[in-house]
Amino acid sequence: MTDTGARRRGRPPRAESADTRDRILAAARGEFSERGYEKSTVRGIAKAAGVDSALVHHYFGTKEQVFAAAVEVAVAPALEAPDAVADAPLDQVGERLTRFMFGVWENPTTRMPLLAVVRSAVNNETAAAVFRRLVAAQLLRRIAAQLDVPDAELRAELAAAQLVGTAMLRYVIKVEPLASVDVEQIIARVAPVVQGHLTGP
Repeated sequence: MTDTGARRRGRPPRAESADTRDRILAAARGEFSERGYEKSTVRGIAKAAGVDSALVHHYFGTKEQVFAAAVEVAVAPALEAPDAVADAPLDQVGERLTRFMFGVWENPTTRMPLLAVVRSAVNNETAAAVFRRLVAAQLLRRIAAQLDVPDAELRAELAAAQLVGTAMLRYVIKVEPLASVDVEQIIARVAPVVQGHLTGP
């Protein structure tokens, strides 16, 4: 007689799979944030998630692939930026994009995962390459496609450099007074620069 209470071998049920995958991703973000990419291991991620390391490999593969998945989840709010500026008049895209991106950074829920992946990307070239590929493909090229101007990709990259550089100094390195000044002051000063990169001569 078959024991219906016994767990069948093979893949776990879909709901359990989603829960396990989410736990692994959350653990991965925590490990990458605390230890950086270099010192994080699949075994450590598995331990933090309360699963066997074989399950991490099953869902994601290598450490680089786990990091890529963690990055994608962490930066997902920022990747909505092209949609946020899609209907903006061309002379307002700088302000709209700047306000959107700092809105993501100012929200603690979205800031903490971003900090985790940015710190790893700064300290490790493999992590940086993963981060760079995702941002280039899903953010910069999409923004560039909306600009009816010459050198659109370069312009989008320069705008991103302005935003990322300011965010790094404010949220990661915490340089004063930038780290403590009201975000509206930052938006007021940075938005025109971003606008100039995107649509200026």
